[in-house]
Amino acid sequence: LINLPVGMIGCYAVWKFIPDLRGSERTRFDGAGFLLFGAAMVLITIAMEGLGELHLPHLRVMLLLFGGLACLAAYWLRAGHIDNPLFSPALFKTRTFAVGILGNLFARLGSGALPFLVPLLLQVALGYSPSEAGMSMLPLAAAAMLAKSVARPLIERLGYRVVLTGNTLALGIMLASMGLVSEHTPYPLLLAMLAVLGAINSLQFTAMNTVTLIDLDDAQASSGNSLLSVVAQLSLSLGVACAGALLGGFTAESGNDGVSTVLGAFQLTFLTVGIMAMLAAAIFLQLSPKDGKRAASPEQHIEH
Repeated sequence: LINLPVGMIGCYAVWKFIPDLRGSERTRFDGAGFLLFGAAMVLITIAMEGLGELHLPHLRVMLLLFGGLACLAAYWLRAGHIDNPLFSPALFKTRTFAVGILGNLFARLGSGALPFLVPLLLQVALGYSPSEAGMSMLPLAAAAMLAKSVARPLIERLGYRVVLTGNTLALGIMLASMGLVSEHTPYPLLLAMLAVLGAINSLQFTAMNTVTLIDLDDAQASSGNSLLSVVAQLSLSLGVACAGALLGGFTAESGNDGVSTVLGAFQLTFLTVGIMAMLAAAIFLQLSPKDGKRAASPEQHIEH
């Protein structure tokens, strides 16, 4: 009910303000590629969910994961020798696109777990009511919106390599720091931590999305943007699945190996997710120092 009116306003805004840009020629829809790629995404996602919330037997998880990877391999082998694939392998010849896609995939594993883990931490481990937990997330959302205003000048001044590498490390550190939260943490300090996390997360999304599309030409823009959307949604869902699997595993070990409470399980989960997010910084180090230090702004490249 909240999404419907917002979605209607969004549809109107797109119809009113977005220019009707079309390609120079029409191409056939890659139906077979769509089925292969879609099947791969579904099978891999269910396999990851099977490790967490679904609690599937490991044999089924392995079969699902193997089937998903097989479909993905079949898609890329097919896409390499047809004229108009759904997502062309040639996209990855553009270095900024390749780094941006892979960075999105791995960095969002950490940030994707954020809206799943934080409300659970507040309610299950710290005893907040659902309304208290929801209101506590407001600083995170407000800081995320404010951070958009500093993304453009920061990227133009420092370049994508510095911003994304440093911000990814900061994101991982902040996620790991949530593992220090306990019932003794002052509430204002918790709100401040969530606000900083929201701002860092927002800057991460802005920089990752723009660097992915910045060097694509008109012929590649549509396919590249579509693949970015798929990878973003996939990595967010995988982030929730990984967080659920980690939390379930650490909770099952409560009372053993130093995990004494449910709060301890959450703390170890945040620490692990933070380390996973920090590892993505190595991907963004592959960018050139000059990427992003140009006259055009990120918003202009998106419009292009």
